[in-house]
Amino acid sequence: MPFPLNQADMESIGLFCAASDRLEASYYDLAGAFGRLVGERGLTLVYGGADSGLMESAARGVKDAGGHVVGIVPSVLEARRRVSRYVDEVVPCHDLSDRKAIMVERSDVLVALPGGVGTLDEVFTVMAANSIGYHRKKVVLFALDGFWDGLVAVLQEMDRRGFVNVPLEQYLVVARSWDELQAVLA
Repeated sequence: MPFPLNQADMESIGLFCAASDRLEASYYDLAGAFGRLVGERGLTLVYGGADSGLMESAARGVKDAGGHVVGIVPSVLEARRRVSRYVDEVVPCHDLSDRKAIMVERSDVLVALPGGVGTLDEVFTVMAANSIGYHRKKVVLFALDGFWDGLVAVLQEMDRRGFVNVPLEQYLVVARSWDELQAVLA
């Protein structure tokens, strides 16, 4: 379900995803393929800059496709020397709240691959800020193999019961296939 976005003006894709190194191999493959798609489209990847998990796989995919990678790196990652070697531009920040704010500022749209609590925090922060008018950035949940289906069901139920004040479509899109994701990033 692609959404209207002035794609001619799209230059950068923000990415939220897991930094875990304990996932099934298919998730790393997914992140790498996503990164290659971003790089092949000539877009810049803006992400958390970590050298692990799906983050690292996506950044490597972008670089393999000749793309540009911006890492928004909290001081704790720099102190632990956990910054990806695939980052072309490091943007230091104080903490995770700063990282989210900078990622939203530097991205035209934000995509969530599979992730955990941190990814949920990022997604909800962007959605909430959009819903009250801080920005008009959209979040794309890449729900390949149904990963985000439970979350989507909860959001739809909240909407049905009147707890969502603006239409979900104003700030959320669910892409359930590569074709749908490519249509969003076209």
